[in-house]
Amino acid sequence: MKRPTIADVARRAGVSKGAVSYALNGQPGVSEATRQRILAIATEIGFSPSSAARALSGATAEAVGMALCRPARTLGIEPFFMELISGVEAELSARSYALTLQVVADPDAEIAVYRRWWAERRVDGVLVCDLRTDDRRVPALRKLQLPAVVIGGPGYTGGLAHVWSDDAAALVETVEYLVALGHRRIARVGGLPSLLHTRTRTEAFEQVCRRLGLTDAATVSSDYTGEEGARATRRLLSSATRPTAVIYDNDVMAIAGLSVAQEMGLAVPADVSIVAWDDSPLCKLVHPPLTALGRDIPALGAYAARQLLAVIAGRPGTGVQDETARLTPRGSTAPPRTPGVP
Repeated sequence: MKRPTIADVARRAGVSKGAVSYALNGQPGVSEATRQRILAIATEIGFSPSSAARALSGATAEAVGMALCRPARTLGIEPFFMELISGVEAELSARSYALTLQVVADPDAEIAVYRRWWAERRVDGVLVCDLRTDDRRVPALRKLQLPAVVIGGPGYTGGLAHVWSDDAAALVETVEYLVALGHRRIARVGGLPSLLHTRTRTEAFEQVCRRLGLTDAATVSSDYTGEEGARATRRLLSSATRPTAVIYDNDVMAIAGLSVAQEMGLAVPADVSIVAWDDSPLCKLVHPPLTALGRDIPALGAYAARQLLAVIAGRPGTGVQDETARLTPRGSTAPPRTPGVP
């Protein structure tokens, strides 16, 4: 079926295309009776103005953008982003807004996407994820004056509205819990080093380990994929000072680490305890179920979307602290095995 055009509306209404444009965009130039007749015909045949026409008229796009600088293959297996997007979508759909999602290769490509979206009026604002230190996206968005909310912080947001969680406090609680169980050799498999939340967790890990006198503590960087998480785990568990507990920066790497430990003949949790960040249903499906740090990710997405819609409406943006991730102990953590005891 042919898509209706402005010419079709004009022909049915017996007016010029210019008159149709005036009527659809709420501009003077046609009588109220003619405007209502044109609008009724447009609705009847299923015609709606193009995004370009909306841009020319100054109308809003009624869409929010999110560009993710992550490999597309990781998004399909990492529950965090799927849960975040579900929360964003739930809030936006209730307000008749759409979500425009695009995967990009690097921050420069992400900035280019923002510029194109803004120039073409594709979106009214954007949600920014994976905040970096000295993030080039922040000044670019401020220069464009494109409404934005950063999911991250509290630093390096350049005054943009943001929603953040205290990752340092959650990391400290986890290390103290493992030490209370009797662990003295604790390692961490971290995420991408360039991300602000990775740096925050790394610094918190190093500080709490120094405070508690854990001299064998170490962080190994990874990229959140199961393959890299498995590789980092093999390196740690093959070392002379093998850790008795490992904290992972996401659930996918933790599950891969559990598989590697079992492949190497190590018992979890007797030989090595495992803690995952970003609790998800996956953590409960493996054996043993994983001790995990978790919070309500869909609620975070919904809150960020509400805050962005407020900024789009002209209200001043602020920085808001979300709930701190909670530690839920399960079967993957226990006191370390006593030497000489099977």
